[in-house]
Amino acid sequence: MPQNEGHPHDGAPHPRFEEELGAVLRSTGDGFSADGRRELVEGGLRRGRRRLMRRRLAVTGGVLALAAVGIGGVYGGSLLDPAGDPTATSVAGPPRPATSEDTGGGKENRPEAGVPVRDIAAVLKAHTPSGKWQFDGLEGRGQSVTGVYDDGGGKAGVSVGLFRAGTGGEAGKDQVTCPDKALVRYDRCADGQVPNGDRIMVLQGYVYSDGREETKNWRAVLLTKDGFLVDVSEYNAAAEKGAAVTRENPPFSLSQLKALVTADGWRPLLKKLGAPPQPDPGTPQRPPVPSAAAVQATLRSLLPKGAAVMSHGGGDGHGYVVVDDGRGRSLVGVDVQPSAGKSGAQLFTGAGVSTLPDGTKVKSFRQPGEKGGAGVVWWSVDTLTPQGFRVVVSAFNAGAQYEAATRDEPALTMEQLKALALSPKWHELPLN
Repeated sequence: MPQNEGHPHDGAPHPRFEEELGAVLRSTGDGFSADGRRELVEGGLRRGRRRLMRRRLAVTGGVLALAAVGIGGVYGGSLLDPAGDPTATSVAGPPRPATSEDTGGGKENRPEAGVPVRDIAAVLKAHTPSGKWQFDGLEGRGQSVTGVYDDGGGKAGVSVGLFRAGTGGEAGKDQVTCPDKALVRYDRCADGQVPNGDRIMVLQGYVYSDGREETKNWRAVLLTKDGFLVDVSEYNAAAEKGAAVTRENPPFSLSQLKALVTADGWRPLLKKLGAPPQPDPGTPQRPPVPSAAAVQATLRSLLPKGAAVMSHGGGDGHGYVVVDDGRGRSLVGVDVQPSAGKSGAQLFTGAGVSTLPDGTKVKSFRQPGEKGGAGVVWWSVDTLTPQGFRVVVSAFNAGAQYEAATRDEPALTMEQLKALALSPKWHELPLN
């Protein structure tokens, strides 16, 4: 594999950015050692979790719900949460610690030990250019700090969060992997590995993916080899939301963000979070779902003829494709929940629900897209068997919801979506 190469993600050249990005990813001593090359984005989304502010997206959020309501920060999980509600996500904001509310209880997910907020602020100030800082709540303890920085060019909100990535060998890796532009609006992104074994992602995106505001969010996220996350975000406004844009761009360059997130000063603070506690033996486990590869392969096999797959991705229990049948790109996604439970059944009541002879309930809807793309429509078919096996299929008339529609209707008709959702192939997939 080529060494000291990062993974830029974009569809168009931008020399000034490329020069700076190249310098960041290839800097001597602490530059990237990438795992391999990838095409400029339009390619696979390999992550499946909540935006970094909501680290558990893989379990409670949704690939297309994400596309519908926005991850700016990064990512996708199942289409809908067990209650059927899309999960609002954005690129901005650090991950919150997992709690028993996320996973059903157990020591493993209790809030992590706090760090003196003043200490987090001190490291932040020590590794950024000189300027005026304003912080609130410095006397407390926690895992993050939010401040307002002013270098004379306009006030800018800055946040830093320190978190445990979780347990398991791949824990947190998806949080330092660039998202797919089919789901997330951003300008540039790069990810890779530094020589000491840590992984890093640098992203230039937006607070909102629907174009409502042009508040920019530039962020860098470091995943240490011992399983901790350092997440830094900066904005071109005094706050992530609810504040007017004060400058063209956030204040810190890519190289400054990288220097900040990789600073040695975070290490003593990360140690104060402690090692992840072992879960209780009786901790409830999440229901098994089909693997990402199995879901994506099955989805592709069920597409109508003539629908060429331009890109694809997803995670365990869900997958999506961007197809083009010659009349424009169309985003199509599926979520498979073998054990939807009582919360799933609650969705299939009232008008618009039909019941098949075998007892399977079907609910279909058509609605406008929810990420600001001009003319985008969202068609969906939701199904639930008497045994609680739920499959949700959705399609859009654009390759990404935040982009303008590329065609009048999605590439799949409602009848095709229904047939896809009711396919027995989903029930045959092995669970993990």
